[in-house]
Amino acid sequence: MNDVFDNQILCKNCKMVMRPEQIERNGFILRTVKCSKCESVIVHPVDKQEYETFLNLKKKNFSVKMRMVGNSYAVSIPREIVDFMHEQEKMINDMVSLCFEDAGSLNLRFDAGDNSKSRTVSTREVKVVRNNNPVFHMRQIKDTAHPERNQTKVFKAQKLEGDKE
Repeated sequence: MNDVFDNQILCKNCKMVMRPEQIERNGFILRTVKCSKCESVIVHPVDKQEYETFLNLKKKNFSVKMRMVGNSYAVSIPREIVDFMHEQEKMINDMVSLCFEDAGSLNLRFDAGDNSKSRTVSTREVKVVRNNNPVFHMRQIKDTAHPERNQTKVFKAQKLEGDKE
């Protein structure tokens, strides 16, 4: 099957032949063509779709169960994440890297072999409760590849269900 990027692509603005390039976003290599005159860029549709799927998965917050297996705990990884990883042709090995990042935060890394290119995006949530009433809720997001995106949000907590007004 032929790929649309195997052919010459003309810029819709200046009718010049666009040159192939690659850009990197969040560990993804996206194939592009770029016009040398007007700087217009077209991202390969397949790469764009895969990247958008990743961004949608990244926005989700999964609640998973932790189970006791022998003397260890096991955490289930949602099928949606595993399917995405298989689509990206990344092999999930039997062993992954797991480390205690902060109090209340674990880091699970599937690309344990090459730490020079590794990226960690982690979240941590803390809820402060006084006399069984929520007081504050804090969410912290850390991104090792883009530290400028690190953020901490503090919310005034809402009453727990069943609490009296």
